[in-house]
Amino acid sequence: MHDIGLVNLALILLGALILILGSGVWIAVTLGLIGFIAMWLTTSVPIGSVLATTVWSASASWTLAALPLFIWMGEILFRTRLSEEMFRGLSPWLQWLPGRLVHVNVVGCGIFAAVSGSSAATCATIGKIALPELEKRGYDPGISLGSLAGSGTLGLLIPPSIPMVVYAVTANVSVLQVFLGGFLPGLLVMALYSGYIILWSMLNPSKIPPRDPPMSFRRKLAESTKLIPCLLLILAVFLALVFGFATATECAAWGVAGALLLAWWSGTLNRKTFFESVMSATRLTCMIMFILAGAAYTTAAMAYTGIPAALAEWVKGQHLTPSMLALYLSIMYIILGCLIDGISMIVLTAVVVLPMVQQAGLDLIWFGVYLVIHVEMAQITPPVGFNLFVLQNMSGRDTLTVAKAAFPFFILLLAAVFIITEFPQIVLLLPQLAFPPS
Repeated sequence: MHDIGLVNLALILLGALILILGSGVWIAVTLGLIGFIAMWLTTSVPIGSVLATTVWSASASWTLAALPLFIWMGEILFRTRLSEEMFRGLSPWLQWLPGRLVHVNVVGCGIFAAVSGSSAATCATIGKIALPELEKRGYDPGISLGSLAGSGTLGLLIPPSIPMVVYAVTANVSVLQVFLGGFLPGLLVMALYSGYIILWSMLNPSKIPPRDPPMSFRRKLAESTKLIPCLLLILAVFLALVFGFATATECAAWGVAGALLLAWWSGTLNRKTFFESVMSATRLTCMIMFILAGAAYTTAAMAYTGIPAALAEWVKGQHLTPSMLALYLSIMYIILGCLIDGISMIVLTAVVVLPMVQQAGLDLIWFGVYLVIHVEMAQITPPVGFNLFVLQNMSGRDTLTVAKAAFPFFILLLAAVFIITEFPQIVLLLPQLAFPPS
């Protein structure tokens, strides 16, 4: 065991983290190396033994089994005709709102988010039909791109959500409770988006084309019938989560079965699409599992350093209110979101931030939703905002143009963070109803 001060150790580890990440080493390998350095400097415990046990225990998790299933469900639905059916089914019902078909981006992304778990898949699925249709009808490209970039992030907030599973495993909290915590904030964000679109449309009436000819109620229903299977799948997953009929992993398994049934029903399930969905889900799952294994080892190693406990004591000594700590963490996460992807942001900061959050008296379920909203922000902030790249490729416009269009929706996500900070019951209501405190 080496004699080294806690501050010096923290600086060494931070410097090593920046240096290794900057050299292009994979996130998972970087985390493992940081854990190795931390243990080598602080303890005589066999490093290989800790590495083997923590990586195995992190990987052999029943909760984590939900991850590949939710990813696969989204990949299956991404390859269906759901986007076309959604646009045709929703557009007749939203014509009366100021902004008209732009609201299809918000509602469509919200619906697809409830069965996908992925921001990029949500953005691409709705965008591949919505962007050409809105452009053909003469809608302003700025509001079309911005609403799609912002609404695409709902794939991370409305369960099932891949980052929520990652956070729950990292923070050792219930996946079900984090999922339930995301429902009402997801609806809140959708309401903020639609409210902004209404206001923008009222201020810029010349940029919204005239309303389509009226459609009879019977024809509206006929156009919407193909959405019924998808809505039934969403309702089944939601009710199973709320009433505890199934665990998150069981819901994921039933979700895959429902997605396969929907794909078969729409005529898009064949050998090629099935194989593509399996391979794509496998690649993404392996990447995330590799990162989580590295994060588990780093978490165990950091426990030997005493840094997390020291930071928790420091927060206690500063007498920070929960709101002030949330503000400081927001600034940190917004900056990090410009540099690294969302899942890396969760696992890299969890080992240090979670003890501080607990010391400040913040609920870990609430903090999970708070953190996922910041991951949403990262999806639409340059230079690494993935939704910006998706829309750049789909629209043919440059990243700066797409980023400018998405900026108002970034501000709305900030407003959502402020609202759930001031009114945490928006997050905690459903988890407390489903799992009453003892």
